[in-house]
Formats: sequence, structure tokens, C-alpha cells
Amino acid sequence: MTIRRRALLGTAATFPALPALVAPRDARAQDTFPSRTLRLVVPFAPGGSVDMTGRLMAQMLQPVLGQTVVVDNRGGAGGNLGAAEAARSEPDGHTMLLASASILAANKFLYTKSMPIDPMTDLAPVTRVTTGTVFMTVKADSPYRTFQDVIAAAKKDPGGLTMGSSGTGTISHLTISKVCRATGADITHVPYRGGAPALQDLLAGNIDMMFDVIPLAMAHVREGRLRVLAAASAERVTYVPELRDVPGMKELLPGAGIDMQSWYGINVPAGTPENRIAALHKAIVSVVDTAEFREKMEPNGFTTIVDASPAAYGAYTRSQEAVWKALVAESGASLD
Repeated sequence: MTIRRRALLGTAATFPALPALVAPRDARAQDTFPSRTLRLVVPFAPGGSVDMTGRLMAQMLQPVLGQTVVVDNRGGAGGNLGAAEAARSEPDGHTMLLASASILAANKFLYTKSMPIDPMTDLAPVTRVTTGTVFMTVKADSPYRTFQDVIAAAKKDPGGLTMGSSGTGTISHLTISKVCRATGADITHVPYRGGAPALQDLLAGNIDMMFDVIPLAMAHVREGRLRVLAAASAERVTYVPELRDVPGMKELLPGAGIDMQSWYGINVPAGTPENRIAALHKAIVSVVDTAEFREKMEPNGFTTIVDASPAAYGAYTRSQEAVWKALVAESGASLD
């Protein structure tokens, strides 16, 4: 089965109408929302894959919501700083967080003592927006031409090869930990404050490889500066022409059970009125579930996904906690 675009009942026609009879205060809130500029907190450094998604989201949401949407980058602590900033904001619907799977489902197991918020109680779900596979990427002039070349070199010189990631505990870090465990290779992990600075060091030759989501690197792949050696998903990614020949984990490590994919969604501060969450859900789905958004995401290695309701997204996030808890335990990573 190939990886392809998925949408879960994500059209405006599927949403029930808001109740006609509501308290006067709720009616006023609905009538005037949004009443000013909205903020989309991106919890990673500018220039990375999440930032790219956030800026496209902000641009396309503005005409739908009738207000300016500004991107506010708050990188650091594996996304926790930005998540905490969003969670502590006024719960009036004017602040949104572009959250990652690692922030919502993994970080509490990495930052067991210093996690600043509980995503399940301090943030309210709206909907997922994208999902993406993790890829191993090297410079075009790298001596490593295949995934097997990298693994062989890492076994021959334990710790000698370096892999940059968007941060400790992110999906890129958890992926290389899983791959190393499955192969017996020893690769030194070099965490950065986001994918953009890691990519710059890869292009400069300061690290040997990256294992991360691909959107930020796709322009360099197309222009011949980078080479992609492996997809960390079980199957190949066939919706991106330049990646169709890149083998997935079922081919490279059969029986290892590796299928690493990240997902990203919109959350708001807990306590945001339900009618405003419903309004944001409808607006975001109307953007994400379009050919225009999909056609801008898929060539860069992300595909779109929406949830039928905020409750469905919340249930999905809760179901993912056990998955990411196991990944963190397997990696042995701890940030306290």
C-alpha cells in the first residue's frame, strides 16, 4: 500500500450547524470572532519544515477568517517553549499552535520533570493538517550512496558518523535511535534547534547526514545538492516523483517493524470557547482539504490530513501517547 493523501470526512458540508439558541455572550462571541489579528505559534526555528507549513497555513487562512494571521516562531526545548507560550495565551481563539506529534505525544516522556505543560489538559484540539515521512539525506558528494553504505560505515567506525536532527526527542532523533537499534550501527546524534540549522550544517559538510522530514530539503534534492538514501516509513513515498525510487523500511530492514511518520495539527489554549474552536476547525479544514493546499504540500514530501471534528483529533492524540512513549523508551533519550 502506498502512502497517499487522506481526508477524514473533512468537508465543510459535514459539519453540524451551531445551535440556534445559545447564551447571549456566546452569540456575541460567535458574531465578532475573529475580531482582530490571529497568531499562529510555530514552536520551531524559522526556515524549517514546520515553519514552512505554518506560513502557508497563515497565508491561506487570512481570506477565510477575514483577519491577518501572523506566524510567531518560538523555538526551543523540543517545541515546549512555543507550546507553553500558546497554552498560556488568552483562550479566546486568536492564538493557535502548530503542534507536532513529538510535542503532543512524546515530550512528556522526555521531559519527565521539566515539561512546562500537559498537552492533554492545557491545549485544546482543533484538527490535524499534515503528515510526513522521515528520510535519510546526505550531501550529493557524500561517499555514502546507499542506506547500506551508511550502516556499514557506522559499524566500521562506531560513533564516527554524525547525524543532525531538529532536536533531541524529535521524530528525527527517535528514528535514528530505532534504526541504530535494528541494525547495530553506532551513529552520533547532533541535535539542533530546528531542521533549518541542521540542514545548513549538512550542506556545509559539518555533519554526515540528516534523518528528518523532507520538505525543507526538497529544493536541494531537486537541484542536485542532496541525495536521499532511505524513507523511514514502511512503504515508499510515491506521491513525490523525486522520491519514488527511495526504498522504505520494509525493503531495507524487513521484519524490523519501522514505520516512522510525523503528523502536525492545530491546537488552541484550553478553555477556548467551543463555538470558536468549531469556527477555526471549519476554516482550517476549508483550507487544508483543497487541491491548492495539497498541491503545495505534496511536492515537498508532506500530505494533507484533516479530522472530522476537534474531538476526533483529541482522541487520536490520546491514542498516540502509547506509541510515542514506546519510541522514547526504546531510544533511551531523557532531557531532564
